[in-house]
Order: sequence, then structure tokens, then C-alpha cells
Amino acid sequence: MDHNAQLYRGLLAIRRFETLLMAQFKTGIFPGTTHTSLGQEANAVGVLTHLAEDDVVVSNHRCHGHFLAYGGNPQALFAELMGKPSGVCGGVGGSQHLHWRNFYSSGVQGGTVAMAAGMALAEKRAGRGAIVIDFMGDGTLGEGIVYECLNMISLWQLPILLVLENNQIAQTTPASLAVAGSIQQRFAAFGIQTVELDSSDVLEILPLAGDLIRQVRSQREPRALIVTTARLGSHSKGDDTRSPRELERLWQARDPLTIQAGRLSEDTRKAVEADVEAAIQGAFAAALAAEGGMR
Repeated sequence: MDHNAQLYRGLLAIRRFETLLMAQFKTGIFPGTTHTSLGQEANAVGVLTHLAEDDVVVSNHRCHGHFLAYGGNPQALFAELMGKPSGVCGGVGGSQHLHWRNFYSSGVQGGTVAMAAGMALAEKRAGRGAIVIDFMGDGTLGEGIVYECLNMISLWQLPILLVLENNQIAQTTPASLAVAGSIQQRFAAFGIQTVELDSSDVLEILPLAGDLIRQVRSQREPRALIVTTARLGSHSKGDDTRSPRELERLWQARDPLTIQAGRLSEDTRKAVEADVEAAIQGAFAAALAAEGGMR
């Protein structure tokens, strides 16, 4: 499978996992709530394609795409969301709180930056050469702990890439009503070199993330990547206050799958789509058939 097809497969696996999840949520199979990364798939694939085996990933409440791009098993993730013992965390972590290998996520906004900073400090002291990648959203910038952590990350020169997915809306509040000044300058104030990119194209995110990760790995110091992106789904299961017209505009202009699919031949695209569809449907069916119920 060529490079473009492989990237499309990664994007599509996340998309089909989450669209199936949302379609089945109304049946009551999945307890609690959930937050999808529809429209932000290129961030997960573009950044995490560059991981080394021992690198650490810290995610947030919108973590499914990051988990799958990290290499997580969709069947185990479905089972986790169903509250089953065969889930990633035995069914007790749910949609937001996952741990598998060196992947961690938490729904506690801001707290994930502290987790990542502590892990980066541990990796620096251990001297294994691993780095930490931390995903956060623009809404997290309202948490004071973020700035305490940025201070320590810079002061101690920790090997971490901070990826801020600026989807420009925190739950239902536009960033224009919640984030003053320049996001880039918030990182720069602590001496953290930062790069900004406004794109939903995995082929634009991929090389930029790769360059920053190489810098963190070789120079053992922090970097930040701000990706202005578009959340194409609601905050969680249905609380979207944006107009249908605005959502249609975003789907037409900012869908990373549409962008990447245009680079494939029709035969290749259909083959990838059939393969991914079978894999995700099979993962869902297997998780549903597994023993146990909601924990």
C-alpha cells in the first residue's frame, strides 16, 4: 500500500470508528458520554506517525483518534466504551480515561499537561531518549495549571511536543469569546519555540510534526505545534449550537478525508474503504459479543 493510501486508511479508521460509535450510542450500548474527533483526524495521524516505540502520548477527553493512531485496538476500545472487562482498561476507564502501553488520556482539562510534564521529566532523568507528545485543545488554555506547567517545561527543558488542536470552539463557546491575545505568544512567553499551521491536510501536518519531533528528540527541549483545525461533530453527543449552514461549509472545506481521498485512484480508495469498513464492523461485532456488561 502506497504512502497516500496508508495515510487515508489511518484517517478513515478513526472516522468509521467514531461514526459507528455515534450511530450506536442511541441504542444504549455505550453508557456515559463520549467526545469524537470528527474533522481532526489528520492531527492524530500526522503527528503520531512519527512515534518511536518508547515515546509517550498524553491525550484528553477527545482521545479516540489519538488512541487509534497510536496503534490501539478498535475492538478493545469499543469494549471499553461498552464497559466490558475485555476493554482497554477493563471497562472502568470509559471514553475519556484510557491507558495502554505508553498512551494515557484524561478528561480533566489542564491536568493532562501536568501529566505530560511529569512524564517528560521522568524520561529526561531516565535518559532513554524517549519523548512525550501532549494533545490539548484551545479550551484548555483557560486552566491556570497550563501556565504553571509551561513554566516548568521550559525551565527544565523537558523533551515534550505540545500539540494544541485549535478547533476554535470549546464545547459551545467560540474561541473569540474565550481566548484573548495570541495563542502562539502564550507559549513564546515561556521561551517555547512554537509553529502554527492552519490546515486539515495530513500531508501538510505530517512533515511539520516530524520536523518538530526530531528537534525535541535531538535537542532534548520542548516545542509546541498549534494546528488550527475544525471540529466537524458536536462537543459530545448532540450539543452543537452552530448553524447547519456553518457546519456544511466546514464539511466542504475542512474534511481531512475528502482532501486525502482526492489523491487516490478510485480503485485504491474503494479498496481501502472496504477493508476499513470490514475491520471496524468486525471490531464492533466482536466487542459486542464479548462477555460481560457495563462495569
